[in-house]
Amino acid sequence: MPVSQMSTHSFARGSEFLAPPTLGGALTDTPATTAPNSPRIRATTIDVPGLTKSKVSPDGRISNRDVGAKLVIVMVGLPARGKSYVTKKLARYLNWAQHDTKIFNVGNRRRQAAGALETSECTILSLEASPEIGLHPSSNLLPLHGPTHGDISSHKRTSSVGGQIEGGIDQSAAFFNPLNTAASELREKVALETLDELLHYVLYEGGSVGILDATNSTRQRRKVVLERIRQVAGKELGVVFLESECHDERLLDANMRLKLQGPDYKDMDPAAALDDFKKRVKMYEQSYVSLGDFEERQGMAYIKMIDVGRKVVTHQISGFLAAQAVYYLLNFHLSPRQIWITRHGESLDNIAGKIGGDASLSPNGEKYAKALAGFVEFQRKHFYERQLVKHASAHLPPRLGDTTPPNPEYSNGCKQDEAGRPLEKNFCVWTSMLKRSIETAQHFDEDKYDVKQMRMLNELNAGIAEGMTYDEIRETWPDQYALRKADKLRYRYPGAGGESYLDVVNRVKPVIVEVERMQDHVLLVAHRVVARVLLAYFLGLRREDVARLDVPLGILYMLEPRPYGVEFKAFQYNSQTECKITRIKTTIQLVVLPSLTGESNAAEVIIQQPTTHCT
Repeated sequence: MPVSQMSTHSFARGSEFLAPPTLGGALTDTPATTAPNSPRIRATTIDVPGLTKSKVSPDGRISNRDVGAKLVIVMVGLPARGKSYVTKKLARYLNWAQHDTKIFNVGNRRRQAAGALETSECTILSLEASPEIGLHPSSNLLPLHGPTHGDISSHKRTSSVGGQIEGGIDQSAAFFNPLNTAASELREKVALETLDELLHYVLYEGGSVGILDATNSTRQRRKVVLERIRQVAGKELGVVFLESECHDERLLDANMRLKLQGPDYKDMDPAAALDDFKKRVKMYEQSYVSLGDFEERQGMAYIKMIDVGRKVVTHQISGFLAAQAVYYLLNFHLSPRQIWITRHGESLDNIAGKIGGDASLSPNGEKYAKALAGFVEFQRKHFYERQLVKHASAHLPPRLGDTTPPNPEYSNGCKQDEAGRPLEKNFCVWTSMLKRSIETAQHFDEDKYDVKQMRMLNELNAGIAEGMTYDEIRETWPDQYALRKADKLRYRYPGAGGESYLDVVNRVKPVIVEVERMQDHVLLVAHRVVARVLLAYFLGLRREDVARLDVPLGILYMLEPRPYGVEFKAFQYNSQTECKITRIKTTIQLVVLPSLTGESNAAEVIIQQPTTHCT
């Protein structure tokens, strides 16, 4: 079936559950004008939960009727160019910043439609690709919550016809041959059905950003996608095409190595899998057309990323969310490093049970500060030794049994010695401007570590409750105590400087972007609320869980960014043990908080299997 007929067929089919909300009007909540022939165009500006409010959006979230403030991001690029990596990181950031974002992966649906996966398998894969999970697929992980992001179980699906299409069941290169008419039609059908789901999410389910993760490698496909968006949502909805290109051969080779660990090549011989994958890429290259002059003449907004952030080109970017996406994408890289997060050592106010304030460390806190510096120094050396071993064992094509490819990274001679081996990375130590945090970092040698104080890392300001215990707050302001207990995330302490969790999220944004930009190790010595907010970003936690995350004193969290997510470990300080800081069972524990009705809403999410050893 020709593409034009294909798109018409899918439009008719998609209308079973997705149709323009009105028959004659644009999606807007602006009252009808009394002036003749006046355009009804609603101004679309910034909407941020916790920072803005209006009649249409009392909680700061974008109203379903304010379509012009929402955004659809359409990915473009050949396989193994880092599209899924970009989409997952971008979605994780936007969700953490309180802009509801969801990825719609065409590949997952295509595998199921072609018979390569059973329905249940497809759901599991979509969970692994979730921007809210974002962890390495080889880590034996359990999802943090039920199948929401990428789950297609509640939508209409294409019938499984893979057994009738060449290469359908095993998803081999033959399935992607442009001359394979049946496979081409199936891929077009699946792509448009996935787009229908995305539009339903953005228009009717409260979504702010929908990301279509697919190759979209031809002008014709992109034209069909844009026409479908305009047919359903009108001209107001923002659309940005985001292309990922790889020009650096070393980066491309590493990307291909990673691709072989995906579902299309499960249990295959690595060398045979690589050969088939390269044939698949050749199939796409026959018709691939990059974004450029044509899109500019058509006035289409686009972003082009080259070598995952080495170079970024933008065209006609407008709108708050699109600008936020560009700002974040400008700080992308794939450099291997470690991010450490811990609370300050025990303070005198911790002993007294007081919140806020600016107390110094207790004797126990002083001991933790000393142990922390020695432990981090050991881990820094150990990481560098592992990088040298990994570099020496990297090879392409892969060998049978290879499961640990190097991080794809743009080749830069400034980061390598004369033999091409990676240089040891710098290490930054960032504290807040409060005494208990500064004193926790006092034993780091500033000739070896870049130690810096940041006001953005200060603890949440409790306003009139600063320096009080929770019992005192409950007795003095029982109404305020109840309001906070009912909604810790959005509750703002009254009084000068009082903050909410959402205020802290927005205050910490520059720190998150700087951590993403820099390629060195970093240790953030923070406070309970700030540590919760930081961990929520890197682990992709749901907003409902941010304020319930248990972050005790004496726990040190390690996050190592990987191409498919984040490796997460936790270590605990124990003054009674010989080595002071030991690896512990890695869990995310949500604090038990009885609700106002007396029901418990506690939960525990296991991220990794228990393991304890001295390091």
